[in-house]
Formats: sequence, structure tokens, C-alpha cells
Amino acid sequence: MDLFLLLLFCSVSSAVKHSLINYFTGSSGVPHLSEFVGVAAVDGVGAVYCDSSNKILEQRQDWAQKVFDNDPQLLHWYQHECFKTQPDAFRARIVSLKQQFNQSGGFHILQARSGCEWDRSTKEVSGFLKYGYDGEDFIELDLRAQKWIAAKPEANITKQSWDADGNRTQLNVLFLTHTCRERLQVFLKSGNSSLQRTVLPSVSLLQKSPSSPISCHATSFYPHRAVMFWRKDGEEIHEGVDLGEILPNNDGTFQISADLNVSSVTPADWSRYECVFQLSGVEDAIITTLNKRVIRTNRRERRSNPAVPVIVVLVLVLVAAAGFAVYKKKKGKHSAPPSGSSCDVSDRQNRDGT
Repeated sequence: MDLFLLLLFCSVSSAVKHSLINYFTGSSGVPHLSEFVGVAAVDGVGAVYCDSSNKILEQRQDWAQKVFDNDPQLLHWYQHECFKTQPDAFRARIVSLKQQFNQSGGFHILQARSGCEWDRSTKEVSGFLKYGYDGEDFIELDLRAQKWIAAKPEANITKQSWDADGNRTQLNVLFLTHTCRERLQVFLKSGNSSLQRTVLPSVSLLQKSPSSPISCHATSFYPHRAVMFWRKDGEEIHEGVDLGEILPNNDGTFQISADLNVSSVTPADWSRYECVFQLSGVEDAIITTLNKRVIRTNRRERRSNPAVPVIVVLVLVLVAAAGFAVYKKKKGKHSAPPSGSSCDVSDRQNRDGT
């Protein structure tokens, strides 16, 4: 499922690298799910959302809206891609794949990840185009060799067909290495103040229960280009560490967690462990030493204080009982049940969308 999860997820790159990535999902036989949905993300931030079944094309950022306001022709291109070209192409591919896999019915999902990454410093552009079918990688384009790579034996039929269509491949290469870069630069220019900002995270150590792993959790950081890891005595460790994906928050920032299994760590050795968070473009890392006193948990510690007079305890009990009675009375009266490009792309010189 790495195709779909990658949307919400993001690779680490240098501070001068930028990306424009499209995540497209076509479905067949899935109730209450649009036949085709697309998201265009700039530097990991959702900029454009498309829903073909409900005829929705939304600009999720003000700077994306400005791009379309200044270029109505680009907006028209997006509309055609969202409501016609890509839905038709995905629908045809799913029908073909069902026949290829000898599937007569059921739920089926075709996903694609396409776009480019541009290094502002070296000017180098790298494009990518990858398909997944029913939760598994299926086929991807090797831009250097200009050949398709089958991720599983069942994809060989598709590979042979697409490799034989040289014009289709050339159009994809052109789009992913040139058109995509141009549109990325347009979005970056419009959203520069927002996309170029740096926001440091809040980092906490969390634990559900005494036997649970310690989770180092960083949230509300931007951009998404960041790394987190655990180290012991200054050396990065992997054993006993479960690193999570970088995920988006609702406010456009990101979060990540890294769990450390401490079942075999003695209390005396805790101070030898550190959680390290490094945000791209920021020189200093945020280092959090493993310390039981700063761990946040849902557990409630029992504390007793024999110095509290008995009479105070009795008063508190009586007050609590009276409050509960009022609550029950009220409850009885008022009971009632929160991208500027295409997939398998050509600049509409490629009519079949691939």
C-alpha cells in the first residue's frame, strides 16, 4: 500500500528541493467512494483537490487560488483532467486490469503517484510515475531508460504494451521533467511566503502504560522534510525502534513519532538514550533525553496524604454526592445522543492520459 500511504507521506530531502506530486485514485464497485479522486501537493502541502463524481475542483490554499486566477487556461486544463481525461483513462484501465486478473466483480482500486522534484540549487529535475492496483505496486516508469518496470508478473502484459508505444513514453518524460517543473515554479512563486516558512515542532515523550514503548512525538512542524531517530551513547540505533510516517495536521503542519521499546532497558541506562529530531534547513537538532519525569501518560498516579483531616475528606465526599445527584436529575430531563500536473501525463497531446 506504499503508493497510497505515501500521500500522507513524505520523503526527506535537502532544504533547496521542492516537489509537485499528484496522487490519483480510481475505483470500481466501492460504495460511497467517488469514481476518481485526485490531490496535487506542493512540497507536501495539498494545493488542489479533485472529485470527478461530485464535480468538485477545489484550491485548498490561497496561493493556489491566485495561480488559477492569473491563469484561467491552466484552470481549464485542470478541469478537463479532473472531470474527463483522467476519469476516462482510469475507468478503462480498471476494466482492462479486471480482465487481465480474471476478476468479474468486487471492489477494485487503481492508484497512481506522479510528479517531479526540483533542486533549486543544482536545477536538477527528477520525475516519477508509479501505479498500484488493489493495494500492491503494479508498474512504474523508468525515465532514464524510458522503459516501464513491472512490479509483479501480472504487469508484464501492460509493460509490453506501453513499451511498444514510444510516443506515449516520450510525452510522459516531457511532462514529468519539463512541464511539471514549470508548474511547480509557478506554485512556488505564488506561495513563497507560506511554503518557505520554517516552524519548529513541539516534542514530547509519551507512554500509554508502564509496559508500552516510549513514543517520541513531534508535531506542528513545517516543512515536512524532517528526520527523527533514537540514539544511544550518541549513536543512532534501529533495534527496538519503530519509526512512523510523517503525517499532515489539519493546519498544514506535520507530525511524526518514533517508538522505543524500553522493556530491556534498566532505569540506570535511561539517560543514555536520546530522541533526535532534525528539520531540514535548521542547523540545530532538537534532542530529548529519555527521562521518566518528563514522560506524559494517561495513567493517574495514586497519591495519599495522611495529613488531610478526615473532616475535609467527608465534606468532599458529600459535595461530590450532591453534584452527582444534580447531574443525574438534569441528565434525565435533557438526555440526547468532526497538482499542477496529470498522472501518466502528457500535456493533452497524450489523449489516453498515459
